[in-house]
Amino acid sequence: MQSRTSASRTGRPRSAAADAAILAATRQALVELGWSKLTLGDVATRAGVAKTTLYRRWAGKNELVVDAVAELFDELSLPDRGSLAADIEGVVLQFAAILARPEARSGLMAVVAEATRDEALRERIRASIVDRQKRLVLAGRARAEARGELPPPTNPEESTRTVDLIFDMVAGAVVHRTLVSAEPADEEWVRSFTRVLLEGLKSP
Repeated sequence: MQSRTSASRTGRPRSAAADAAILAATRQALVELGWSKLTLGDVATRAGVAKTTLYRRWAGKNELVVDAVAELFDELSLPDRGSLAADIEGVVLQFAAILARPEARSGLMAVVAEATRDEALRERIRASIVDRQKRLVLAGRARAEARGELPPPTNPEESTRTVDLIFDMVAGAVVHRTLVSAEPADEEWVRSFTRVLLEGLKSP
């Protein structure tokens, strides 16, 4: 697993196994204890590591929970389902399934709330979750262009803005649907959402 903590920290080489155990223990604690009762000491105990091991890796609870949630979103993939519409539906359903998991739901809502008062935390969320998952939009667009479903971009700056907009539309819609409205992002909803999104993408 690739580290998302500060590259400026020095010392002994990090253990990927310890990182994985700590992040898994964090997600378990989120489900069992909730955000308010979660402590780094409890996570260290659950992970079977010394507190110093954990404190060397994360400055505090906010950063730890962001990385624990980000690891869940790294599970997202974009399998080739034969068409742009099917590809979008597939990844949106995956995204909704992750958000339905208690550890993702409680962790994401908590760090987003904390980030309203913490610019550094907002930047960590952007870097660890948002920017990392824009790879799916880039891959999906490239595949659709290769199939002839979308025209190739003619303006690099406009293409970048479009990628950002597509990501915001997908993430915003699914997060609002599942976490704010508490409605299911089922196959029927995903098909309707995809149809509306594609109408915008294919317009001049």
